[in-house]
Amino acid sequence: MSENNNKNETPVLTFEGKKYNVNDLSSETKEIIKGLQRAEAQLKMYDDTFKLLSIGKNSLTNQLREKLKNYE
Repeated sequence: MSENNNKNETPVLTFEGKKYNVNDLSSETKEIIKGLQRAEAQLKMYDDTFKLLSIGKNSLTNQLREKLKNYE
């Protein structure tokens, strides 16, 4: 799903290989599109958060590994 956001052009929604003039869609359909856009933004945010947590976990694991070398 993608939407053209250029201010000078008619907004077009591309969904499952078809194009739709957003201005021709019902307000209910536009709300669904907005909901999907918010969901996509949240998924990206949580994906980025997951990546950061993974990096932090790996760093802590490496630090623990180094500290435990002193006890071998």
